[in-house]
Amino acid sequence: MSNTPHELAAEFPEYVAQMRHLKETDGHFARLYVRYHEVNGKIHRAETDIEPADDVTIVDLRKQRMQLKDELYGMLVHYEPEAEPLSE
Repeated sequence: MSNTPHELAAEFPEYVAQMRHLKETDGHFARLYVRYHEVNGKIHRAETDIEPADDVTIVDLRKQRMQLKDELYGMLVHYEPEAEPLSE
């Protein structure tokens, strides 16, 4: 089994905990995360000739992946955990 490049955990190892949390608590982040992995998988399958695709399709998929990655990264760097309530 080959290692799929561009996995988000490998791209942003410092944000693995935030990704896990946001996948569970933010529906928009979760949908983008799933979509990123779908597109990334399509690119990997095309590049390894499992599901061959023409160059235009691959370029379009790469653009989609970059847009998703940019949006996900923006959400990660602007993530602010909720403050813990003070115990009395």
